[in-house]
Amino acid sequence: MLTKIIAETEIQKTKKYIDDVDNIVIVTHISPDGDAIGSSLGLYHFLLEMDKQVNVIVPNDFPGFLKWMNGTHDIIIHEKNPQIAEETISAAELIFCLDFNLLKRIEKVGVLVERSKAKKVLIDHHLGAENFCNITMSYPQISSTSEMIFRFICRMGFFEYINLSAAECIYAGMMTDTGAFTFNSNNSEIYYIIGELIKKGIDKDKIYTQVYNTSSIDRLKLQGYALYEKMKVFPEYKTTLIDLSQQELDRFNYKKGDVEGLVNIPLSSSDIIFSALIKEENGFVKISLRSKGNFPCNQFATEYFNGGGHFNAAGGEYYGSFKNAIKHFEKVLPQYKELLLKN
Repeated sequence: MLTKIIAETEIQKTKKYIDDVDNIVIVTHISPDGDAIGSSLGLYHFLLEMDKQVNVIVPNDFPGFLKWMNGTHDIIIHEKNPQIAEETISAAELIFCLDFNLLKRIEKVGVLVERSKAKKVLIDHHLGAENFCNITMSYPQISSTSEMIFRFICRMGFFEYINLSAAECIYAGMMTDTGAFTFNSNNSEIYYIIGELIKKGIDKDKIYTQVYNTSSIDRLKLQGYALYEKMKVFPEYKTTLIDLSQQELDRFNYKKGDVEGLVNIPLSSSDIIFSALIKEENGFVKISLRSKGNFPCNQFATEYFNGGGHFNAAGGEYYGSFKNAIKHFEKVLPQYKELLLKN
């Protein structure tokens, strides 16, 4: 049995919203990851089983290693089809906002959502949720938004409506947002949920392969280059930094998702507590952060890189040049020396 973490009032109000409408839209954050796509499509397949008209809208494209999930080809990508996305949101009676806590995390889609007269429900597990929805289910103690979707559906009494496609998407989201259950996953209820998803027919080993073992040769070469040529080690801070410019990405025929997981690799060293990846892509400078033990990645991201996230896995962005982003990281890192050395 699962602990009833989500408030009953939130469950019942949202259930009534679903009962009262036909046209539902699901939106998630920019540069969607496995949890964003997994939770969105998990809810999407469930709502289709409930005979609802459902559309998933994302701000921009997502990695190819997630496109095996049933329903990915039906996702509306705002960056590619802005008019269709706008018309779809305008027609919605109910909008689910998944896996983000701030409207700015969905960029231009956020303007459309804010303008919409539809009822809105936020389901998320990040700290500091904004108050822009009629119902806010924000529970940072839960490992992933995909786990929240499973709990939400079951609490409504609709476990039977989780079909195989929904189960596969939910599992993929849970798996990717915990690094294949290597962090934020020390809760026995996670494994109870996995057991229930296996009963639905998922092949968890196949899902792992589809996500983690489908690299192109170019991706492998990029990762090798990044680790051998670009990884800076700061032993006095137990920290590494990998920085990749647009020119370097282009050299290896970069495709979205090719650096996914790269920031985790330095943490396999017993000497490293904190790992960062700064990437320049399409005029933007993004940072990914990972840590071990008690070092708060989300605090670092919030304070210095306009971001946030989980305790051991966070990210953000830098409003300036790629070179200045690197200098900024190196400048602020010493402020965390004492905390890093404690670990």
